[in-house]
Amino acid sequence: MAVLQQYKCPCCNGSIEFDSTAQKMKCPYCDTEFDPEVLASYQESLDGDGEDEMEWESQAGTEWQTGEAEGLRSYICESCNGEIVGDENTGATFCPFCGSPVVMAGQFAGNLRPDYVIPFKLDKKAATEALKKHCKGKKLLPKLFFEENHINKIQGIYVPFWLFDTDADANIRYRATRVRHWSDSDYDYTETKYYAIHRSGNLGFSHVPVDGSTKMADALMESIEPFDFSDAVDFQTAYLSGFFADKYDVDSDQSVSRANERIRKSTEETFASTVKGYSTVTTEHTDIRLRNGKAKYALYPVWVLNTTWEGKQYTFAMNGQTGKFVGDLPMDKSAYAKWLFGIAGACTALGMALSGLIWLL
Repeated sequence: MAVLQQYKCPCCNGSIEFDSTAQKMKCPYCDTEFDPEVLASYQESLDGDGEDEMEWESQAGTEWQTGEAEGLRSYICESCNGEIVGDENTGATFCPFCGSPVVMAGQFAGNLRPDYVIPFKLDKKAATEALKKHCKGKKLLPKLFFEENHINKIQGIYVPFWLFDTDADANIRYRATRVRHWSDSDYDYTETKYYAIHRSGNLGFSHVPVDGSTKMADALMESIEPFDFSDAVDFQTAYLSGFFADKYDVDSDQSVSRANERIRKSTEETFASTVKGYSTVTTEHTDIRLRNGKAKYALYPVWVLNTTWEGKQYTFAMNGQTGKFVGDLPMDKSAYAKWLFGIAGACTALGMALSGLIWLL
């Protein structure tokens, strides 16, 4: 059986979780607040206590077939003794029987332990309001979509990210032109001058993020950037209590190619912005060399809602630190047809009115 980490209030023994507003651990029963570091020290002292060994043998049930249970992890809730089943990457969740927040401490052990975490700053209420604002005023949004869109299913998830630091030395060559036009009484003239331009220098990159979870689309996670790393703190499992969390299933080596793409694009855009005053600019050759590269492992806060409408999956995401919100919305086809018909009718009426006016003239 895998190991769970649950935080209990030293005052009333209730399950406590991280409060994004207070930026502290808070008991929902007695309202007592604790600093995560202090609570972690208290928990370590409790972990040293011995436990009863009262195991039962059971012959009930049948054996899993080969591969059938692959990737599953089983945990026991310390509050109600209910069994919690998650996949191999689940790092924090809630007990389905009593609702207590739990952290799968073993998922972050050894080299799986994150270096940093950015705690949630915005709570579920803020995410709910952001979704309402996102849907407000969308006349072509199906009316039933928002009513059936179970807002209470919005989940706070700590998403694993690899953060890359590196220095980039770049040499880039451009071909540019300057074009001048003029005329006299006889001819029109065009003069084109060609230039070979060279730029070289170096840039420093810090904390370039790459999504380390296959469950989260890279484009979706990048669309809610940036995250402000100045709010990052050293990892403590206490910050995960009350939220869902996954450990990475895409390792740092597999994430290097995406980091390189982002670094290359930023380098090329930065250097290109220095080539000004030309009619056209074309990149002829790019040479970028990285040095002093290293990667760190961090968990970033994201509010996520997955919902289905007429067989199609829709995902909404909000940056749990800054509040940046993204997500595609479905379109009411009948409302769109009416809107399109209305425009066509208005254009027809306008055309007839103009024709009548011309006839009168």
